[in-house]
Amino acid sequence: MQGIKARASVCTDCGLSETRANVVFGSGDVEAKLAIVAEGPSAADNQTTFPFSGPAGELLDEVLAANGLTRGNIWLTNIIKCRAAGIRDGVLKNRPPKALEIKACAKWLDVELSLIQPSVILCMGSPAAKTLIHRQFRITEERGIWFKDTRYAPFAMATFNPAYVLRQEGETFTATRHILIDDIAEAQRRCSACLQSTREVRETDEPPQLTLF
Repeated sequence: MQGIKARASVCTDCGLSETRANVVFGSGDVEAKLAIVAEGPSAADNQTTFPFSGPAGELLDEVLAANGLTRGNIWLTNIIKCRAAGIRDGVLKNRPPKALEIKACAKWLDVELSLIQPSVILCMGSPAAKTLIHRQFRITEERGIWFKDTRYAPFAMATFNPAYVLRQEGETFTATRHILIDDIAEAQRRCSACLQSTREVRETDEPPQLTLF
């Protein structure tokens, strides 16, 4: 994985390479059964080189901790590795990644997830879900629904991006934060079920023990 990260760090396959400060590759446990995939790096990520570095990252850490998890227990990445931003009112601000940018970056996501082989992918936000689940994905209608036998994992589901949750206020913020916690808990349960199923298959496939006389 470190070799792939080094190659990605000098990628110039799309125009985002001209405005980025750094490539933000995935991080976490390379043997994780749960992979969380979001849209793309923030301004803070662009400086630190780590996904979810700013306020959204603080919220992510909180909702992971509520489930007894840390970043070291999962693989955390984005569908694009460079910050997508444009000038608005004289300031460089985040924007949705373009289709060509997502396509250019797909090879890095492909190798990440192919190496990790997660049991469960949790997409944070519709851009990730449209890339990894299906192109017409609607977060308001399909959040929390399990999709089976996806390209990179037996199970995939989508939830809200922490950045979206932070934009909510009052009771809506509290409600969406709880949904995020609950969706991560559901992803954990699915990982556990997959692990248990694998163990049962291995036990069934074990050759019978020979009795020596």
